Amino acid sequence: MTEFVKIVEVGPRDGLQNEKLTLTVEQRLNFISDLVNAGLKYIEVGSCVSAKWVPQMAHSDELFQRLPKHSDIQFSLLTPNLKGFEAAQAVGCKEVAVFTAASESFTRKNINCSIDESFEKFTDVMTAAKAQNIRVRGYVSCVVDCPYEGAIAPEQVVKVVKRLYDMGCYEVSLGETIGTATPDRVKTLWQACLAELNSDILAGHFHNTYGMAIVNIYQSLQQGIRVFDSSLAGLGGCPYAKGASGNVATEDLFYLLSHMGFETGIDLEKLMHASQRISQTLQRPTSSQYAQAYLA
Repeated sequence: MTEFVKIVEVGPRDGLQNEKLTLTVEQRLNFISDLVNAGLKYIEVGSCVSAKWVPQMAHSDELFQRLPKHSDIQFSLLTPNLKGFEAAQAVGCKEVAVFTAASESFTRKNINCSIDESFEKFTDVMTAAKAQNIRVRGYVSCVVDCPYEGAIAPEQVVKVVKRLYDMGCYEVSLGETIGTATPDRVKTLWQACLAELNSDILAGHFHNTYGMAIVNIYQSLQQGIRVFDSSLAGLGGCPYAKGASGNVATEDLFYLLSHMGFETGIDLEKLMHASQRISQTLQRPTSSQYAQAYLA
């Protein structure tokens, strides 16, 4: 039986929130519809944060309400605090995400609080989510390097990941936020995590600043990780990391997985259609190596 690898498409949230062009709700809805048509089953559609701070994510709750209803597709929203959670709950969202970092400096720059303070904000979210039977996914940024602190000790990452899991996150995504990692360091990180946590609650989130995302995912596969975040056309980036490019492209991840014999549920032709459309909408070339070759 072919082994399945879960792809969590984060383009509509992590991708678009760092793009220069702000899309309308209608354009974002079209993007998500294209992703659904391509066979993606796990899609982070937006973020319930202040439009003042992240204008690209304005009206994410309205967007969620207008999504096509599919019982087999998990749509989620990022909710940094209880107010965001309540906005997600009000539109019927059944999965939310919370985020922190393994670096104190990055956490303060990104969400203006310490790691401990970020967890204090999660407490009310976790309590409310449990009462409403809403699943919570956790994100940890800077799992290898921090733009302010440099190398991050794997033990520090494990500590934060365990804390999220113990609070109630069913899955924790480890974000290689600035794209500086290499496979040897990724292997060391996963070994530290797997010494204390089961692989089925761990996900990899790799950025491609130095072109290392795919080889780091390959290393992660070798360590038994079977969940990865990606962004169509390689959308996104990190505003706090110098030169940081977008997430690993969903197209490139699909190419790796399909040629290694893994099942993804993705329709290639429809994926490439979605890739072309979002690149045209954003008026920018795709960052996907596979898409460039496919469309040449």
